Amino acid sequence: MTDAAHHDARVAESLSRREMLEVTAAALATPLLQLGPAAAQPALQTAPKFFTGPELALLDELAELIIPADAHSPGARAAGVAAYIDFRLAESLEPEQQTKWRSGLAAVDALSQELNGQAFLQGSADQRVAALTRMAAGEQDPKTPAEHFFQELKRSTVRAYYSSKIGIHADQEYKGNVYQRGEFAGFDAQ
Repeated sequence: MTDAAHHDARVAESLSRREMLEVTAAALATPLLQLGPAAAQPALQTAPKFFTGPELALLDELAELIIPADAHSPGARAAGVAAYIDFRLAESLEPEQQTKWRSGLAAVDALSQELNGQAFLQGSADQRVAALTRMAAGEQDPKTPAEHFFQELKRSTVRAYYSSKIGIHADQEYKGNVYQRGEFAGFDAQ
């Protein structure tokens, strides 16, 4: 045996079985972990399944305003929130849900027309935020169609984002079940 082989054999003998399993698991899992916001993939550009192209673009912008990208993690656009909602509505067996979303997006454009004299996506970034802020202001006691729609928009955006790989791993930094060293921190019935 060479000196390197003797060294590797001595290192292997000095590791406990548990430590060897930890090292092996870490080596296998490392390529699967995301490196952080910089490693996040952009959202897939897919053809709409339920919405029209302009409706999907409007939904994508609204979702990104609700959960924007920041220094910690990518936003709703990178997580594919609009595409997910589009897919769910395309597969929905509830026509009233589909109608609610179409009329909700139309209400957003109507509110933007009222506030800014133009469609939501034609407005400046400040005008878009102002329209969304107006919709959100009535969230607790919605009265207008845009305020009613905001509740569903926000709920669906959050659900889609936090069930995506980006929401789970990049934003929440979930690492899965991990070995805990030191004192047991869970419930002990003894």
